[in-house]
Amino acid sequence: ATTLATSCYQDMFSSCTSLTTAPELPATELAPQCYMMMFNDCPSLTAAPELPATTLAYGCYDSMFSSCTSLTTAPELPATTLAEACYLFMFSGCTSLYYVKCLATDISADYCTISWLDDVAPEGTFVKDADMNDWEIGPRDGAVWGIPEGWTVNAILKCNSDGEGNYWATFYNDASYTADENATVYTAKVNSDKTKAILNKVADNTIPAGNAVLLKSTAKTAYLR
Repeated sequence: ATTLATSCYQDMFSSCTSLTTAPELPATELAPQCYMMMFNDCPSLTAAPELPATTLAYGCYDSMFSSCTSLTTAPELPATTLAEACYLFMFSGCTSLYYVKCLATDISADYCTISWLDDVAPEGTFVKDADMNDWEIGPRDGAVWGIPEGWTVNAILKCNSDGEGNYWATFYNDASYTADENATVYTAKVNSDKTKAILNKVADNTIPAGNAVLLKSTAKTAYLR
């Protein structure tokens, strides 16, 4: 279904202990609590369905995969603006989960990420938007509101074409990163009389934290690790 109703799939496969794969979920605009607890406590589920939705709703993914202990990789979460309680407990108790790619840039909605990654694998990789610097790392009040402590944080950067086969992007890095092999990286500083920017090529594509960065790439997307 591509048109959903409130709570339409709530608890649909909850506690189906032998379920290993999930049906396709193609909707791009969600309804309140539409997928709430849909796969809750499915310990044999090893592959999550793609979640292409970019328009979220209240509680839409609440506890959707909680206690799916065999799940190792989360589906990509492309929505940039989160809704109230949308990711609440979404992967809580997924003890084998070690990879999450979330491209949200606005996580200001109430309760949108409370406990969403509680009790996941102690080490993993979290991929975020390079311009998103609001993720908390580690627990707050006993719950994970952002990125689990001990996980590696990578970033993805969308680049703009110059019409000549190159792609460019600018950003300010809040952490140390190494850009992928498709990129050439420059740090940018303004000269003393503030009349021009001074670009310095970064050796080995390793960018220290706290720099304004200009990146040239041969691909539309650059990865920062």
